[in-house]
Amino acid sequence: MPWSVSNSPTKSMAPAEPEKKAQPEQKPTITPTASAVLANGELVEMVYDPVERKTRFVMGSSEAWGYEETVQLSPLERLVPYSPTNNLVKHGVVLFASEPTEYGDDAALVSRIRDFVHRYVDVSEDFETVATYYILFTWVYDAFHEVPYVRIRGGYGTGKTRFLLAVGSLCRFAIFASAASTVSPLFRLLDAFRGTLILDEGDFRYSDEKSEVVKILNNGNARGFPVLRTEVSPKKEFDPRAYHVFGPKIVATRGFFQDRALESRCVTEDMRGGSLRREIPLNLDDSFHEEARNLRNQLLLYRLRHFKDARGQTRAGARDLEPRLQQIFGPLVSVIDDASARERVVGVLGKLNEDAVEERSESAEAQVLSVIRELVAKGPEARLAIQDITSAFLARYGHEYERRITPHWVGSIVRRRLGLRPSKSTGTYLLRPEDVARLPSLYVRYGLTSAEKNDPGPPAVEEGETKSAAS
Repeated sequence: MPWSVSNSPTKSMAPAEPEKKAQPEQKPTITPTASAVLANGELVEMVYDPVERKTRFVMGSSEAWGYEETVQLSPLERLVPYSPTNNLVKHGVVLFASEPTEYGDDAALVSRIRDFVHRYVDVSEDFETVATYYILFTWVYDAFHEVPYVRIRGGYGTGKTRFLLAVGSLCRFAIFASAASTVSPLFRLLDAFRGTLILDEGDFRYSDEKSEVVKILNNGNARGFPVLRTEVSPKKEFDPRAYHVFGPKIVATRGFFQDRALESRCVTEDMRGGSLRREIPLNLDDSFHEEARNLRNQLLLYRLRHFKDARGQTRAGARDLEPRLQQIFGPLVSVIDDASARERVVGVLGKLNEDAVEERSESAEAQVLSVIRELVAKGPEARLAIQDITSAFLARYGHEYERRITPHWVGSIVRRRLGLRPSKSTGTYLLRPEDVARLPSLYVRYGLTSAEKNDPGPPAVEEGETKSAAS
């Protein structure tokens, strides 16, 4: 029987593919934000209207700006302002502008800030100028990589709290750490709002709290140095987290910081107390807070207009300061357009420079260095050996010390504090030619007379020298 071919389609024996389920649409991550700089250079700034009790964003730059309820960064990320019912917002723990307001030219804005500070605070004229421009600086500080601190120092009843309230109320996103505060929330506040910390160091009375405050101050003056803190996750696991603490700070203390490096980051006014000027009100009323908010509104427009120009700007004017102070205070000097005001502020910073040099000139390092300079002045025949430096140091300064002066101790000062690296030759530690080349800059740093242009090189090493006790 012949085979027949059917035209009907044959059924496949392969199993039917299961229908693909539709993937649920991924919702964007919503991030409460106070401020952001977008990739295109536009600014996003949260504002809070205390009358309407409403928060929103001001978005844009220069004269081109508008209001936004949210900002869509990408399909998966959206920025929203903090809620007006947020405790930190409604209780004024963090201060915001309510809208950008026209202020005229920059000189007019500076004049209004200075008048405000003068009317409510009793400080020297020079420090009044510093405070005025520091307020201005806080509104563009994130255009720079380093920030200085403003510090007032004094005892009870000298006006420290008034200074913090008056000057702090004009700073960008001022975060007030009151006497009832603990340190732990400060890390979160600084990380979330990236604002200006207004801090009374005397409010933190316990040693562990003060050490945490010092961490914030030590890490907060340069970008890229967050503070790491260990937290416990919901699963009871220890989870290290980095907190951003970079930003301007106004600090009130009763004394000096023990850390010299931290001292060098502060421009300081000593509050001596006494009678106030008659025109300074004893109490701050609603008109004070309203005027402060109006000035914050003008300063917000200043930020929109000047943030882009401030990026990377370094104005000359502090060249006479030592490099560290130039690095720290250069950004502050950069926002000062008025030449006379800039000269006044640089003069204040110059006094800091003189104080630092004077303090160093009274140190053991300076005394050792002065002995080395005397040996260098004797000419090539003088040995620059640690043992000889020790003998000369004993003859000149030994009576000032109760401790035993040894080559080991002098050698430690030479290496660890002066940064010189004596080398061992035939049993004796001698300064190297490269160490001698560094001496002129050390003379200047420690307030000694600058070295002669032609410093003698290190003397030749004699044969058979005995071994020094220096290590």
